[in-house]
Amino acid sequence: MSSIQFGTDGWRAIIADGFTFSNLELVAQATATYWNQHRVPGRDQRVIVGYDRRFLSNEFALRTAEILAGNGFSVLLTSRPTPTPAVSLAVVQQKAVGGVMITASHNPAAFNGFKLKAFFGGSAEASMCREIESLLQSSPVQSAALDSPQGRKMIRVQDIQKVHLRSIRKLVDFKAIARSGIRFAHDAMFGVGAGCFDELLAGTRCKVTTLNGRHDPSFGGINPEPIAVNYTASAAWLRRHPHDICIVTDGDADRVGGMDGRGNPLSTHQLICLLLRHFILRRPEKGRMVKALTATSMVEKICAEHGIECVETSVGFKYIASEILKGGVLLGAEESGGIAFPGHVPERDGILAGLMVLEMLAAERKPVGKLLAQLEKRYGPHRYARKDIRFPLELRSALMERCRTAPPAKLLRSSVREVKAYDGVKMIAEDGSWLMVRGSGTEPILRIYAEASSDASAARLIAQGEAITRDLLASQSSG
Repeated sequence: MSSIQFGTDGWRAIIADGFTFSNLELVAQATATYWNQHRVPGRDQRVIVGYDRRFLSNEFALRTAEILAGNGFSVLLTSRPTPTPAVSLAVVQQKAVGGVMITASHNPAAFNGFKLKAFFGGSAEASMCREIESLLQSSPVQSAALDSPQGRKMIRVQDIQKVHLRSIRKLVDFKAIARSGIRFAHDAMFGVGAGCFDELLAGTRCKVTTLNGRHDPSFGGINPEPIAVNYTASAAWLRRHPHDICIVTDGDADRVGGMDGRGNPLSTHQLICLLLRHFILRRPEKGRMVKALTATSMVEKICAEHGIECVETSVGFKYIASEILKGGVLLGAEESGGIAFPGHVPERDGILAGLMVLEMLAAERKPVGKLLAQLEKRYGPHRYARKDIRFPLELRSALMERCRTAPPAKLLRSSVREVKAYDGVKMIAEDGSWLMVRGSGTEPILRIYAEASSDASAARLIAQGEAITRDLLASQSSG
C-alpha cells in the first residue's frame, strides 16, 4: 500500500509493480467509502466505470465495478475501451455520483491509472483525492462478482461511446463539415480514439484516414502523448500521402495535438489560438477565455484585441474546470493538449477538439498553414519550448524563493518586468518572452518552460533556466 500515491486526478503506477489488483482493490474500496460518506444531493448512488486499451485495463475496470457494486452502488461498466470524455459526459447525463476511468492517459505503456471524475463530469478535486488516499485500508474490501445475483443486479454493461459521439456532433456545425470535402487524417496513437472520426464522418463528403488505429497495448513503441517527438512514423506517411489536416489524440482521447497534413507538427498552442480566433469571429458564444499560465501569451494578445477577459490559472485542468463551472467561459485550454468547450462537460475532449478544427477549416476554406501565417502576421511569432530535468526535491523551495525574490535582471536581452509565483515561478520580460520553472507534484523533476519570438531564443531561455538551477546547486554545495 505504501506505493499508492494520488496525483492531480487519481492514482497512476507501473503495472505489476505499484498498479496491482490488490492495490486497485484498496483504492476502489476507499473510493466507495468516500462516496458513501459524501452523498451528493440530487445524485443517485451510481458510478460510471470506463477503461482504455492498456494491458489488463478491462480486467481492472471489471474489478473496480465489482467492488463499487459490493458497496451498494449501481454501476454502468463500459462494454469496450472508451474515451475518457465519454465517461465524463455519462456521469453528467446519468446523474451519477462520479466516475472511474482506468487509464494512464498519455503515460508510457508500462503505466496504468485510476482517474476519478466528480459528479459534475470534471476531474476530482485535490481535497477529494487526499481524503480517498487517507481512507485506504479503513474498511475491508467488499465486492459483488459480475456473475453473482448482486452483481447481475448492480452492474450494467453498456456502450456509452455512441451517445458521446452523438452529443458532440450537436456542438459543431456538422452540416458545414459534412459538405466540406476535407481530406482528414486522425492519428489515434493506438488509443481509444481510434474509429471515432470514421464513425462521426461516415456518409459525409470528408475523406477520413485513421493512422495507428489498431489495438496495441504497447502503443507501437511510442508514448501515446500528442507531441512532435511521437509523430515520426505518421509524419513520414503524411509526406507521402498529403491530407488537409491531421488531428492527433492521446491514449484516452482527452488531449489533442496535430500536424498540418504534410507531416509538419502543430503545437497545442497553435491549435488553441486558431480555435480561439474561430470562436471569436464565427461562433455565437461569448465569455471569458481561461488558460493555464504555461499556455502561449498569444492568447492574451488575441483576447486584448477583441475585448475578451483572459483568466490565467495554475497548471492542471481542474483549475480550468473550476472556472468553467462558474459559467460564462468561451474556451478553456492548457499547454499539454486539453481544451474544453461551451455546452459540454467541464473537461478536456480531444474528439470534440478535432471536430471544432474541422468546423474551422470548413468555415475558412483556407489551408491551416495560411491561417497560422495570418495569426503570426497579426500577433507576432511565438515559439515555445519545455525541458524536464532532475532536481532535488529538498532544494525546490529554495529555487522557487530565489526566482521569486531575485530573478535575473534580463531574459536574454530584455528586462524582466513581472514575476508570477502562484504555481512555480514565471518570469516575464518587456518583449513578451517568458521563462518559467515549476516542480512535478511528487517526483524530483523540474519543468522548465519558455516562450520567445524564435525557436533559437526559446532554446536559449531554457538554457538560462538550467543555468539558474546549476547556480543554486553550486551555492548549496559550497555552503
